[in-house]
Amino acid sequence: MALQIFRTKPIASHNDNSDGLKRCLSKWDLAFLGVGAIIGTGIFVLTGIAAATQAGPAIVVSFIIAGFACGFAALSYAELSSAVGGCGSAYGYSYAAFGELIAFIIGWDLLLEYGISVAAVANGWSGYFNNALTAIGMPLPESLTKAPILGGIINLPAATIILMLMGLLIMGVKHSAKANNAMVIVKLITISLFIGIAVFNVHPENWHPFMPFGWFQTLPDGKTTGVFAGASLVFFAYVGFDAVSTAAEEAKDPQRGLPFGIVTSLVFCTVIYILVSGLLTGVVNYSELNVSSPVAHALNLLGYNWGAAVISTGVIAGLTTVMLVLYYGLTRIIFAMSRDGLLSPFFSKVNKTTQTPIRVIVLCGFIMSMIAGFVPLGELAELVNIGTLAAFVLVCFGVIVLRITQPNLKRPFRSPFSPLFPVLGMLSCGALMAFLPGITWLRFIIWLIIGLIVYFVYSMENSKLADYK
Repeated sequence: MALQIFRTKPIASHNDNSDGLKRCLSKWDLAFLGVGAIIGTGIFVLTGIAAATQAGPAIVVSFIIAGFACGFAALSYAELSSAVGGCGSAYGYSYAAFGELIAFIIGWDLLLEYGISVAAVANGWSGYFNNALTAIGMPLPESLTKAPILGGIINLPAATIILMLMGLLIMGVKHSAKANNAMVIVKLITISLFIGIAVFNVHPENWHPFMPFGWFQTLPDGKTTGVFAGASLVFFAYVGFDAVSTAAEEAKDPQRGLPFGIVTSLVFCTVIYILVSGLLTGVVNYSELNVSSPVAHALNLLGYNWGAAVISTGVIAGLTTVMLVLYYGLTRIIFAMSRDGLLSPFFSKVNKTTQTPIRVIVLCGFIMSMIAGFVPLGELAELVNIGTLAAFVLVCFGVIVLRITQPNLKRPFRSPFSPLFPVLGMLSCGALMAFLPGITWLRFIIWLIIGLIVYFVYSMENSKLADYK
């Protein structure tokens, strides 16, 4: 039995969609899903925090480093998404390349990444939403905007927005995609507004010193600073492009659409991040950016209060799309793991009317809503990052493994210069993991231990791998 857990599942046909999920997403829908997931917390929050506390104006270099690491991983994702059928997430790719045990670990890993990301972003969304209410003279009482540990009763906006997104996802993926596309356009307009104002207000002296914290150092309190530490933090800004791959079973033409959506969204967003972070540190000294809304704060300091208000609107739209796409990805991964027998079959039921896995959507929605409402999650970005980086390392390795074990597999998209680019992806993502604090590694290991217990107690005995004999 011990050897059976390493058997791989055969490559499925892209046309096999017998479970009832509806193929309705175009390649541009997939690209907008990627942009919706990527442009959010990173550009509106982490840019300022990382610049002020870890990298200074060299935050631009941090984004470039993180972008390259993601770029190598994205090319590997694109190759596997064009070749491997079934669930297009890192979970599905790992199943094809490494077998059930590693696939379960990666899937378990992704549940933590996506679930905590949604709850954490909801907390940030709540702050901006309440700021907007305050601006029009209708602030919520503090007891309804803070978790109990912070002296409140519940973070009501954070809990509510997740339940609203739950309703949207229940309606169907095409409705969700249309709403995402609209909100992506809103936040791109607000980013364009910032760029248009900032480019005429740059003061080059703000870029000096360019690298005040150096490349990397560990402080006495265990925290890390420097360009590489900044790259490990702002990597959170890229979390979500892999969510595009979870739409494999609902894409009209996954072999062409998924590579297009993954690569296009990542390249576009990387350019935006570099441009905005460079302008942000050019218009305001980096030391003044350690605030919850650095982009709006910078415009306030420049005297463009109306611009700051518009930016805040874009932030609300931006964070909403991040939550929507990550929430969507989480439900599709659980659906796939359930269908494979690694989680209860309760979760792989598709509603005949909406053609969506309503049970998973509702369960995840209520759990994440409660977490967002009662637990402050601002410190968990690094925990999300380490899980994502681990998944990226295995996806890059999966490209190498499948090139060897299945050289004749049809690959409409091939990662260039293989195995060089996949190896560079493994090394760069692994290096970013090394720059994360020790406490982050400890939390990650504890989560994996819990997952292994679930696997050996339930999943191993209920897996459907035997069906592929």
